[in-house]
Amino acid sequence: MQTLANFGHGGPGPWILLVPLVWALVIGGVLTVLRRTPRRGRPGPGGPVEDRSPLAVLGRRFAAGEIDEEEYWRRLSVLEEHFGRGGRGGAA
Repeated sequence: MQTLANFGHGGPGPWILLVPLVWALVIGGVLTVLRRTPRRGRPGPGGPVEDRSPLAVLGRRFAAGEIDEEEYWRRLSVLEEHFGRGGRGGAA
């Protein structure tokens, strides 16, 4: 440590050790922000896009017992007319 403090008689001293620490904090902060930012086609904070589709929500509500079977089929037929079946999401 003494050699680093007297580097070249009047050199940077032990403060030079802070430079890599500052860069590590900056890079870590940037990576954290990028990781938390949702990108197109990737799930965001609310979960995957398929989980928020109307058919999936209806299926979850039926499975949780919030609506009965008659209500489920009535709403499912309306959603299929509007969104089409397309083989995506939802319970049947």
